[in-house]
Amino acid sequence: MTTPLRIGMVAGEPSGDVLAAGMVAELKRKYPDAIIEGIGGPHMIEQGFHSLFDMETLSVMGLVEVLSHLPAILKVKKQLLKHFEQHPPDIFIGIDAPDFNLRVEKTLKARGIKTIHYVSPTVWAWREKRVHKIAKAVNRVLGLFPFEQQVYDKYRVPYTFVGHTMADAIALVPDKDKARTALELPLNAPILAVLPGSRRGEVETLLPVFIETMEVIHAKRPDIQFVIPAANQHRLTQINAILASHNDAASRLPILVTSGSAREAMISSDVILLASGTATLEAMLCKRPMVAAYKLAPLTYKIMQRLYKAPYFTLPNLLANEAIIPELLQEEVNAENMSNQVLNFFESDNSALISRFTDLHHTLKCNADETAAKAVVEELFA
Repeated sequence: MTTPLRIGMVAGEPSGDVLAAGMVAELKRKYPDAIIEGIGGPHMIEQGFHSLFDMETLSVMGLVEVLSHLPAILKVKKQLLKHFEQHPPDIFIGIDAPDFNLRVEKTLKARGIKTIHYVSPTVWAWREKRVHKIAKAVNRVLGLFPFEQQVYDKYRVPYTFVGHTMADAIALVPDKDKARTALELPLNAPILAVLPGSRRGEVETLLPVFIETMEVIHAKRPDIQFVIPAANQHRLTQINAILASHNDAASRLPILVTSGSAREAMISSDVILLASGTATLEAMLCKRPMVAAYKLAPLTYKIMQRLYKAPYFTLPNLLANEAIIPELLQEEVNAENMSNQVLNFFESDNSALISRFTDLHHTLKCNADETAAKAVVEELFA
């Protein structure tokens, strides 16, 4: 009797969960008896993944912000490595979350286990020499964006561009009416989707100023309706609590709060206001004009000002290599700025921007799930 293939995997946040789910499905299709386990979210679990810990523990962003969560994160890391020592995987795949996964990968690689990191750390934007650390930790990097290849080639680190699973899943021309019908939104009303982030800290920081922005917009354009999709049940509870505490904005503004329907909310909208991150890529693929915002802890921001070398921080601008969407940071993230930018999109012809989004969509549409799974299998049997 053949021993089933054992694959270790860790996704540290909702975007990684979505990214890995298709790869898990492809690996399960190739190897139905494979044991795929580690840390993941509901999308991975739905495809047959076994999560040993709650992914929420790892879902922390920022250099300074992570410190208060460090004891819990280190405890999970210790327990995870102990599990993999007792049940060694044939290969381990870390999905994004480089601060956690690269440490796990380095330990496992030293034990003779093959390792892959899926989603390149932002070596093209800051701390390029991290490539040496990555090379020590992994056998191969699977990357989402074509501009990453040159950095890895420069340092002779095995790299495979796989495209992005969302580019395969989202239609080149998304169906707005279908999305509105699914969310029971009016077909003809102007709609702003508001996405304050998938992490607890992001929502805590951004949602209050997003609410202020909605209030300004509502005063100028009372016909605009708002939809706020929560990334998961944790965020749904948090969003409702913040809305209720913010002068009862939930009852004064025309807001629909939904759970687990971010993509439908984006497609249903005319314009999107959102936290910078993977969601900006999804909004681009949904072909919706957007205003991206982010606020870091002051110390984190000062550190990043010194280290970050890329001209932009949102994925659409990085992919286009020019400022095709507004990106606001720190003090720029205020109700006046954001409401002006949002209302400008409502009142403009955005067809040229949508055309640019479509061109970028084509560059990322590479059958990512199958390509990533194929690269894993190649590395496994190399």
